[in-house]
Amino acid sequence: MIKFFALLIMFISSASATAQPTLLVVGDSISAGYGIEAEQGWVALLQKKLQTERLNYQVVNASISGDTSAGGLARIDKALAQAKPQWVLLELGANDGLRGLSPKEMKNNLSQIIQHSQKAGAKVALLAMKMPPNYGKRYIEMFYQVYPELAAELKIVLVPFILEDVALKKELMQADGLHPNAQGQPVIMEKIWQVLKKLL
Repeated sequence: MIKFFALLIMFISSASATAQPTLLVVGDSISAGYGIEAEQGWVALLQKKLQTERLNYQVVNASISGDTSAGGLARIDKALAQAKPQWVLLELGANDGLRGLSPKEMKNNLSQIIQHSQKAGAKVALLAMKMPPNYGKRYIEMFYQVYPELAAELKIVLVPFILEDVALKKELMQADGLHPNAQGQPVIMEKIWQVLKKLL
C-alpha cells in the first residue's frame, strides 16, 4: 500500500512537471485564419515560434470568424474553464466596428472579457485593430482609442494595431481587402511576437 501511494505521488508530480502552460487566443476571423489553411495562420505560426524558442506553451485557438465582442463575452467563461490558460490573447472588436456598433459598448464587453480572464488567473494581452478609412476619422479614432484605454485602466499588455504592416499592402491581403492572406500571416505573428517574447 505504501509503495502504491509512493508511485501515485511520483505520477502526479511527473504530470504536473510536464503539463504545458496554455496560451488561449480569443479572436475573430483574423485569428481564425479566414480564407487560408489553418496551419498558415498567425496562431499556428506562433505555436511553431514558441517551439523554436523552446518555450513550452500550448496554443489553443478559440477564435470564430465573424465574432463580436459580445460573442466573445458570451463564451469566454467556457473557454477559460476548458483551456485554463496562463495567458489570453484577446483579438476582438473589428466586427463591432465594421457593423458600426458603439465603441462604448465594445469597450464594456472587452473589459468584462479581460476581467473574467484575470479572475480565472490568466494574464491578458490585448491585440488592437483599426477601422478602414471609409468609416470616417471621428469613428476610427473613437474605435481605436478603446484599446489603449483598456490597457491602461486594467493594467494589461497592449499590442498596437496588428495589421499595421499588412493592411495597406495588396500583396499581403485577400481580395476582400479585409483579411490577410497567407503571405501576411508571418508579418502579423512577428508583430505580436515582438511584444510577447518579453513576457513569456
